[in-house]
Amino acid sequence: MEPHPQLTTFLQPYGNAIQQLVLELRDFILKTVPQCNELIWDNYNAVAIAYSLSEQLKDAFCHLSVYANHVNFGFNRGSELPKTSLVLSGNGKLIRHLSVKNIEDFPESAVTTLVYAALGIAENRNPSLSEANLEPKSIVMSISDKKRRPT
Repeated sequence: MEPHPQLTTFLQPYGNAIQQLVLELRDFILKTVPQCNELIWDNYNAVAIAYSLSEQLKDAFCHLSVYANHVNFGFNRGSELPKTSLVLSGNGKLIRHLSVKNIEDFPESAVTTLVYAALGIAENRNPSLSEANLEPKSIVMSISDKKRRPT
């Protein structure tokens, strides 16, 4: 799936290295779960991209949050993931993430295991997702009028 044309526009305020990192992490997710939708928010303080087997955030299994110097690779129900050697950050009720500064240090194998576990959690919460026969789409969900972006 090609990136939504507006995604490139949303990423323009970020440095080239961060833009490239987002696209590489995006490719990783889409290769791991090719049947998923991409839901994009151009929010006030970050560009957020969720991956879901539906067109709803509640069904998302992972996400990317783009910041000036890193990208958070997050799991929407990360607190429910099985414990692994990979330590995720976050102490809220659900979301956990891995801060990624470059693709060379990205623990692809460990994250792949967690992506499949997160996908299983999403499918258990909404069993109709496993029956979905999606034609994957990249969808802009909202665009914030005011933005705080890197300069």
